[in-house]
Amino acid sequence: MYRRYNKEHAMLLTGYRVEIFKSKCDAKATGVHCFAHLNNDISEVLPYLNSVLGGHVYTADPPSLMIKNYGKLITLHARKIAVNALRDAEEAEKIIAWLQREINETWQRRDEIEPTCESESRPLFLEVFKLLPKTNCRECGEKTCTVFAFRAVEGSVDQDDCPALDGVKRKTLKNYLSRFRFD
Repeated sequence: MYRRYNKEHAMLLTGYRVEIFKSKCDAKATGVHCFAHLNNDISEVLPYLNSVLGGHVYTADPPSLMIKNYGKLITLHARKIAVNALRDAEEAEKIIAWLQREINETWQRRDEIEPTCESESRPLFLEVFKLLPKTNCRECGEKTCTVFAFRAVEGSVDQDDCPALDGVKRKTLKNYLSRFRFD
């Protein structure tokens, strides 16, 4: 399933071109997004990167890997990398350069790595939402309990951030969220 190459082919990603753009959906957004258009197809390294970087979502066809790192959502495709919510072009360059190093180092060490095509399990919105008080009291700092549930699913808040949550549901939510890895 995975082809092996000689060490002389160790540098898989030789270069890229970065495209920086503003969000079309949110005109008030101050950050930027980026695409890195890759010189080489990196699809064969994605199962190895999934093992090394602990990807959240791996898709085999078409090949892609979604990870969260540097507080950013990063999606690696065969010939493109997308990064959201960046401060500026400098931050984009830093993250893409880091990814190029990770891709090439992982490719060099692929004989030592067990590739995985599994996706990390994620908490379900509905499971979190049904435990919330649904009062939209805003004591947590969010506009609604729905927003709080979405933020809990992404790992931004937890049971301790909802003052209106009663003891039993607080413990149930804590136990549920403790089954997942957030980084």
